[in-house]
Amino acid sequence: MDISKLILSNHPTTCSLDPIPTHLLQAISSSVIPSLTHIINTSLHSGTIPTAFKQARVSPLLKKPSLNLAILEIYRPVSLLPFIAKTLERVVFNQLSMFLVQNNLLDSNQFGFKSGHSTETALLSVTEALRLARAASKSSVLILLDLSAAFDTVNHQILLSTLRKMGISRTALQWFKSYLSGRSFRVSWRGEVSKSQLLATGFPQGLVLGPLLFSIYMMSTGSVIQKHGFSYHCYADDTQLYFSFQPDDLTVAARIAACLRDISSWMKDHHLQLNLTELLVVPASPSFHHNYSIQLGSSTITPFRTARNLGLVIVHQLRFTDHIATRSCRFALYNIRKIRLDYCNALFAGLPACSIKPLQLIPNAAARVIFNESKKSSCYSSPHQVTLSTSSPSHQIQGTDACLQDDHLRGTNINSLVQTYVPSRSLRSASEWRLLVPYQRG
Repeated sequence: MDISKLILSNHPTTCSLDPIPTHLLQAISSSVIPSLTHIINTSLHSGTIPTAFKQARVSPLLKKPSLNLAILEIYRPVSLLPFIAKTLERVVFNQLSMFLVQNNLLDSNQFGFKSGHSTETALLSVTEALRLARAASKSSVLILLDLSAAFDTVNHQILLSTLRKMGISRTALQWFKSYLSGRSFRVSWRGEVSKSQLLATGFPQGLVLGPLLFSIYMMSTGSVIQKHGFSYHCYADDTQLYFSFQPDDLTVAARIAACLRDISSWMKDHHLQLNLTELLVVPASPSFHHNYSIQLGSSTITPFRTARNLGLVIVHQLRFTDHIATRSCRFALYNIRKIRLDYCNALFAGLPACSIKPLQLIPNAAARVIFNESKKSSCYSSPHQVTLSTSSPSHQIQGTDACLQDDHLRGTNINSLVQTYVPSRSLRSASEWRLLVPYQRG
């Protein structure tokens, strides 16, 4: 295991609890790798994790700026953990992932944490199945499951039992038991830090192993779903169910209700709560209109016209017009346009290069976004150099200055600010319409 790569891959913002800044630790990684390797190997061989590695500081992050700041549920409780704890988790994550893949233990319908799988491939699989059903003159139902605070309520004993059934035993199982138990957290808010609290269930958001362990925890839901004849795809804690049927099938609503009841029952047995279920009905043709009403406990689920699935807005006619809608993008571009770097450029003429350089950093960053370049790449190197050469602030300042000079020659209202160069004696340059360069004290 190459510990140096794991150290350099850690993001600085995830390690704010360390007395030594992460970037400094990364800079001297060659000197500390032997010690870190010893700590990590000792933890793996003994099956224990130091208590200091399980003490987190929770920094609430606002999910959406437009929501009411006084509502606690709109904050995402991201946990900040020590740098070495993150590195240890990455080592275990790599080993556990390899074990699951080599022994074919991962759910084939789980698209998270697999090479060559992503949210895009998960969406392609589902939408293609819905398209094929429509081509066969069948209607389809797409059900999106959303869990309430899923990571927070995971039962440790059930998770450890699942790991044991997958073949993880002895020291490895003891390590996971140590990993889950004895965790604590403190909340940091507006410069204040709360008292330490024990975490009896679940695991905090921000752990490297958290999403993978949760997908293992959810594996047995597949058999519940398939028992009702539904197909499904998962990506971490996002689950999407779907099935196709003849448009005149009168048993559809009852099948959906029965499947959701069994899923809800499984969730309760595993200390999870089904928070929201979105239902999208894709008709076999525009002439069909399915109006299902599903009763789940005290809640009534009715079909939506659109549904957001893994960030993609799907319309019931399998069109993506709502997702492709450019209004929000245009609004964002309009706001960006207001941040104009060329405002009052004429005032910057003659400034030293060190004063102009900060302005250049902004279009450089924008160019990297446009051309999908990494931070280390130079956007002013081929093939983008020609495209962007005229957009630099220094070029804009020169262009603005030239326009003002032209305005002066045309007799506009800046005549009082610009003077024409008149040589002291008769020279050929007198006919070249030169301007007098004003004297400036340095």
